[in-house]
Amino acid sequence: MTRPLYVTVEAVKLFIQAALKEDIGEGDHSTNATIPEEKIAKARLIVKSDGILAGMELAIAIFHQFDPSLQVHIHKTDGDTIYKGDIAFEVTGHARSILTTERLVLNCMQRMSGIATYTHRLCEILKDTSTQLLDTRKTTPNFRLPEKWAVCIGGGKNHRFALYDMVMLKDNHIDVAGGIEKAVTLTRDYLSDKHKELKIEVETRTLDEVKLALQNKADIIMLDNMSTETMKQAVALIAGKCKTEASGGITEANLLEVARCGVDYISVGALTHSVKSLDLSLKIFQ
Repeated sequence: MTRPLYVTVEAVKLFIQAALKEDIGEGDHSTNATIPEEKIAKARLIVKSDGILAGMELAIAIFHQFDPSLQVHIHKTDGDTIYKGDIAFEVTGHARSILTTERLVLNCMQRMSGIATYTHRLCEILKDTSTQLLDTRKTTPNFRLPEKWAVCIGGGKNHRFALYDMVMLKDNHIDVAGGIEKAVTLTRDYLSDKHKELKIEVETRTLDEVKLALQNKADIIMLDNMSTETMKQAVALIAGKCKTEASGGITEANLLEVARCGVDYISVGALTHSVKSLDLSLKIFQ
């Protein structure tokens, strides 16, 4: 599976470094007190709930960054459908290293697999439509990289990664700036001055605002918290002149109905902010 562009070797390394520092601090005293330094062990990642596996590649990176001598035998890969009782991988090496990295590996894989599983479920609902599922910036601080990576593994599409890679003019920007026309004009002047080429998305709440966003040549028009009837009218009005995104109040129950309005994208914050982690366990065996 192709990595998203933001999942660079350096970004992964920095994420793992910060996470290990947070968890280990001055040392894993429980492990160091009870496990001989030379002790070798094997452990299995046991699946305890059905779903979509995510975080496998990250887990390997965690093991190898902490202890390059650890050997990981892979049984399942990112994006695989997994079932209760499956073994995702086996890791062999210093027992201390396995025990010290256990919680970080599980935290990442459980949350990522939960996100990938839910994303996959929603993508299955949309599979017979032309609408793509997007995530949002409603992510856990310092954990955005794994969360958005998991959305991709589950079949979804990342919106923007952060504030710097796309302009999104939401209601507060528009209201403070003095309206859609003023906000877009200021944005184009700013981007020109900074020599940046970024797409501009404009949030709209009414059909009149949709017309203004069209007149000002937005790249993407967000249809925020609109009824499906209003959304259909908005899509007809836009008529393919730019991309459309439905957002706000969208659940698994109304996802298909919204897609049938003809929007290009549907963004769902719940992919990352409300998902339940998948049950996984790392057990040492002899």
